Amino acid sequence: MSKLGDFIFGAAGGPLPARVRQTIAIEEARAEILIGWVQLTLVAFFVVLYSIAPKTSAGTPFMPVPYILAVYLAFSLLRLAVAYLWRLPNWFVVVSIVTDIGLLMVLIWSFHLQYQQPPPFYLKAPTLLYVFIFIALRSLRFNPAYVVATGLAAAAGWLALVCYAISDMTVITRDYVDYLTSNRVLIGGEIDKIISILLVTAVLTVALIRARRLLMRSVADATMARDMTRFIPPEVASHIKTADQALKPGDGEVKTASVLFCDIEGFSTFSERLAPDALMGTLNAYFAAVSEVVERHGGVITQFQGDALLVTFNAATAVPDHAACALHTAVAIQDIVRHQRFGPGLVLRTRCGISTGELVAGVIGTNERMIATVYGDEVNVAARLEQLNKTYGTSVLATDSTVSLAADRFDCRPIGAVTVRGRAAPVDIYAVLAVSR
Repeated sequence: MSKLGDFIFGAAGGPLPARVRQTIAIEEARAEILIGWVQLTLVAFFVVLYSIAPKTSAGTPFMPVPYILAVYLAFSLLRLAVAYLWRLPNWFVVVSIVTDIGLLMVLIWSFHLQYQQPPPFYLKAPTLLYVFIFIALRSLRFNPAYVVATGLAAAAGWLALVCYAISDMTVITRDYVDYLTSNRVLIGGEIDKIISILLVTAVLTVALIRARRLLMRSVADATMARDMTRFIPPEVASHIKTADQALKPGDGEVKTASVLFCDIEGFSTFSERLAPDALMGTLNAYFAAVSEVVERHGGVITQFQGDALLVTFNAATAVPDHAACALHTAVAIQDIVRHQRFGPGLVLRTRCGISTGELVAGVIGTNERMIATVYGDEVNVAARLEQLNKTYGTSVLATDSTVSLAADRFDCRPIGAVTVRGRAAPVDIYAVLAVSR
């Protein structure tokens, strides 16, 4: 039976988190406001139509239409106002549905009095078609229960009108021509109308159940995707979203980019003195300040490694002046840690290493679990330069390839050619002191 249910109604999702249910509830409240406006527009249209239409029942003292339209207009305004002020409770929506259908049925019932005809006269009124408008309107709420309530109320209302019309059994006929040309009742014809109402209700209900299940899965997936973008760079998330094919391990692109590696000096020492919650708060404040600088200069934080950051420029997104942006970021970070205190008044001295060259930006891992990162010799060089700051008593070290691309916009002191661990060939490095212009 579960497979049949999934085939008819679509696959059901698991339990939804409270925040996802809250998101759906907010959308339903907005839909109720939309329904209110549509109904208000409809009744306004009916009022205009009634005002300009010729009155074929002139001379009949009983004219209920303007009164019923006035009641419906007042009720529509009240419902719309309440929908803006509060989220309508379920019982109020059901009462609203019954009121809508009830007013329509009373209007149809009154036609035989207004036109001074026997009760079967109103069964031929095309006004019944408005029932399908009310049923369709309820589909805007994406809640099948209200569609069912509207359809059942309409079917019950029409059945009551049929029963009233045939209380005099002599009006029943089996002749279709007689039914169409006189005030006689063809039971089969009225049953067809009720069946049509119920079938339209059933089809819309199935469609809404399928749509609601899809909506819930989509909202849950969208919420999860939005939350996941907080764990990966938004640029990477955007690339994943727009990729024509799903990414797989090893997918990558060779780019000329700049890499900045920064680390907090003496992190292990002061972390021993802080309680875990104070340590976490200190790191979060530090990362927030550094992240703002990185984003301002077009960088992307590719990895958080404990207290260290791996930042790339021109890898995930295009940054034409990536070398200068990396140097600007490093200098700005030094300015922040020099003037700002973190956590319980701590000074977090930060060392930075910067290198520029070709690297691979892509994903590594397995088919079940991957991470987006950059890898290549320049990443290793940047990490080693960060550590070499301890040797030379500096805060920012950069390779010649980085400094040369910055067009002399920084005050730099040459250190010379050094051989970094993990690399055979020496590399010329500079201590970056400040921005010159």
